[in-house]
Amino acid sequence: MRNDILNKATDLFLNYGFKSVTMDDLAHEMGISKKTIYSHFENKTKLVEEATMNLFWEISNGIDHIIALKKNPIEELYEIKKFVMSRLKDEKASTLYQLQKYYPRLFETLKKKEIEVMQDCLVDNIRRGMEIGIYRENLNVQFVARIYFSGAISLSDHDLFPVSLFNKVELEDYFLEYHLRGIVTPKGRKILNEIINSNQE
Repeated sequence: MRNDILNKATDLFLNYGFKSVTMDDLAHEMGISKKTIYSHFENKTKLVEEATMNLFWEISNGIDHIIALKKNPIEELYEIKKFVMSRLKDEKASTLYQLQKYYPRLFETLKKKEIEVMQDCLVDNIRRGMEIGIYRENLNVQFVARIYFSGAISLSDHDLFPVSLFNKVELEDYFLEYHLRGIVTPKGRKILNEIINSNQE
């Protein structure tokens, strides 16, 4: 039952946001009493915390699986983006923005964990791209990895990127292309253009 509650809560949070979904909503959706939910989760904050971390590890494991496929680094980044967006349901409910606004301590904890996981992943991606000649050989790997991560986090800031101006899926595409065009070689640019063109078909 505990896992069922966690999975349903995660699904509702992703679709409607942390603020909008109440314990009453969750109980109603599952056809159980609130008492049953509280027997497994002390309060809504604890439920949000577990749902968030559960999703984080699920996404981390999915990214590890994509990396293990050893695709070329440009294709790998597009696969990771597609996977993350599908698990976050294209950020319809602006979950990261809501997490930062309503659960700031949890957001900071999550960000630290994301840095640990993504930093290694990005550094590896950049180094492999340099080795096979699709990323420029004079890149400062640590700088590029960190600037990419900080940019990715900032996409969830609605003051910088209001939803009235930017569709979340398009925003992710713009950002990834912007990042890659700054670091690819002519050989890498050819691969990048092929991926972009195939995605537009």
